[in-house]
Amino acid sequence: MCRILVVDDDTITQLTLERVLQRQGYDVSVAGDGRTGLELAKQLKPALIICDWEMPEMDGLEVCREVKALPELSTSFFILLTARGESDDLVTGLDSGADDFLSKPPNINELKARVRAGLRSYQLSHALQEQKHLLEAELAEAADYVRSLLPEPLSGSVATDWTFLPSAQLGGDSFNYHWLDETHLAMYLLDVSGHGVGAALLSASVIHVLRSRSLPNINFQNPHDVLRALNTSFQMSDQNEKYFTIWYGVYDAESRQLTYSSGGHPPAILLTGQPADDAPKQLKTGGLPIGMLPEVEYKSHQCPLPVGSTLYLYSDGIYEVVLADGQLWTLNEFIDLVRQQHQPSTHPATILQRIQTLCDRDTFEDDLSLLQFQFA
Repeated sequence: MCRILVVDDDTITQLTLERVLQRQGYDVSVAGDGRTGLELAKQLKPALIICDWEMPEMDGLEVCREVKALPELSTSFFILLTARGESDDLVTGLDSGADDFLSKPPNINELKARVRAGLRSYQLSHALQEQKHLLEAELAEAADYVRSLLPEPLSGSVATDWTFLPSAQLGGDSFNYHWLDETHLAMYLLDVSGHGVGAALLSASVIHVLRSRSLPNINFQNPHDVLRALNTSFQMSDQNEKYFTIWYGVYDAESRQLTYSSGGHPPAILLTGQPADDAPKQLKTGGLPIGMLPEVEYKSHQCPLPVGSTLYLYSDGIYEVVLADGQLWTLNEFIDLVRQQHQPSTHPATILQRIQTLCDRDTFEDDLSLLQFQFA
């Protein structure tokens, strides 16, 4: 049974509306003033409220504004009962959140029709709210799944640490690292275009392929071969027009050589700790993002990693941010911040906190990922 609340300081109007609506099969409650009506609305959470505009102390506009400001009452259909008919008055009522108007004294047939229409609107709004909550719950579950794919820290000859700050929407950042054999460590970070479930699903699929090494006839110690195979398998025409950038590297612990390849991804940052190498090295190879065009050529480069070297991988969300002064940050400024903040004991979370301070905010429009590899 639909619950309706009538708020009116006129006893005759109260009785008239109550009797008519009860005969229609509705559960009707009555309040004689605006403040009592607001408290009843909070308790009963009615599907529809009919409220007189002109009341002492708290008029119908105030009741309407208070009701619509409460999340649990925001879908209640609100009808203002008024003798006013000027267009300016109607605009004022609508601006206050009213959904409909009913002339006073009310015409019974008009009352019945507007109540039926209001309840249909309430039921639709309520259903949409339920779907919204269901979707939010599913997105939260999907986000938890994406986070569950992120790797545990490593220790030993290669120590890893990372920080990941998801955006308000489900995003496409993901990363992993694992030993291919006793001496070769694979490391990679990818960023799928766009947001939402589609981006997250593609990201999870790619991570699964790389982690399970399920690309056929590919030597996963050769980064350019891996990117070429990914580009063949994940063309955007087959992925709902989504593509992704990636940085993929393999560290050989015996030779201390890092072999890497990138597809549209920002450069990795290498700090060797050597006096002659004060400036960070930027490691990238310049290939196109994965999926944009078929038969793209990818190349691998090599770089030695002296004892004490630190490598940082990241997604572009960590530097494509707006600072507190309204200026857009740049990649070079981010790299300079990493250099300034870097110490043997520095954690990626410390760098992220510094960025949050510079932007004067805790959350961002894109995922923020930052991985740290320390080579003993």
